[in-house]
Amino acid sequence: MIYRSHIGSQEALPHFDQSLIWSGILLLSLGLVMVYSASISIAEAGRGTDGYPAYFLVRHGVYLVVGLLAGLIAFQVPMQMWQKYSFHLFLLGAVLLLLVLIPGIGREVNGSRRWISLAVVNFQPSEFMKLFMVFYVANYTVRKAVYLGSFRKGFLPMLIVTLVVGVLLLLEPDFGAFVVITSIMMAILFLGGINLKLFTGLIGFLIVALLALVWIEPYRMQRFFGFMDPWDDPYGKGYQLSHALIAFGRGEWLGVGLGGSVEKLFYLPEAHTDFLLAVIAEELGFIGVMTVVVLFAWLIIRAFIIGRQAAMRERHFPALVAQGIGVWLGVQAFINMGVNMGVLPTKGLTLPLMSFGGSSIVVSCITLAVLLRVDWENRQLTKGYTV
Repeated sequence: MIYRSHIGSQEALPHFDQSLIWSGILLLSLGLVMVYSASISIAEAGRGTDGYPAYFLVRHGVYLVVGLLAGLIAFQVPMQMWQKYSFHLFLLGAVLLLLVLIPGIGREVNGSRRWISLAVVNFQPSEFMKLFMVFYVANYTVRKAVYLGSFRKGFLPMLIVTLVVGVLLLLEPDFGAFVVITSIMMAILFLGGINLKLFTGLIGFLIVALLALVWIEPYRMQRFFGFMDPWDDPYGKGYQLSHALIAFGRGEWLGVGLGGSVEKLFYLPEAHTDFLLAVIAEELGFIGVMTVVVLFAWLIIRAFIIGRQAAMRERHFPALVAQGIGVWLGVQAFINMGVNMGVLPTKGLTLPLMSFGGSSIVVSCITLAVLLRVDWENRQLTKGYTV
């Protein structure tokens, strides 16, 4: 609840961060258009779509409406409430990740069990776990600030928590979500002031662990070798990347025009989800890709600025949440873009705010609402209001 600190003050409430709002709107809108363009052929020929060309457009539009409504509700929640219930949200996320692994509850698609079927839609707990981890690690860092220099009291409990979540994700398997959540944990601990020696040791341990995880799984090794030279086996392990690179090559500077992509015609797998950026590159060219990159860069910059403003007001939990969101969006967008451009090995991560997927879109909208809430509370304090 908001109280006026000066009785009778007629001063208007401060405005929202307009640039943050418009960046989000532009990414969501461009994503809607490109999902439709990338999915028309798939919808016309796919089973369960009844040959309806706008099948994915309609579903994506519904996800957007649900996401915006969820974001509106999330914006009403004070940051103190998110902090108070951060542990409960983490437990909820862990239980959902466990339920995914239970036969009959979790749904398997393409060899991965990452979804819980809700009759009409599939619910992906790992997407929500990313946001829950931001809250949990931020609250942990604030509570344990005086112990962050200690391995046993400050670092070890969070390492155990991360390993438990990591095991649940790898059992699905969802290696991409594990990388994103680990990055969130590391970044928030670093920003919260963890001992530099411990942090350096953590980085070394994680690098070794990630390499080991790639080494012990044959399909991850195949993806890695396919990434190193996709043209060595363009019809096998290098198929996705080779067609993504062809899409980028065809787009050149200005693209072939909206709707003119050839690669989306059953050549490029997951054109409306994981490889949406490749379709953008082919149809809108270098200019279209750079527009997306700039919009994401601005969102991330604003997240860190909002976090810094909160820290200057000694609002440490909101500050770490805002910066954690910036890290999350930045890491996931970078991985997705890197996969599409052949800079990183193929990984099943969506492009936040843009790719088709109900859980991803809803969580993205809630995340932006939380970021706006941090900014809004900063502005209330600047104007002399108590949050």
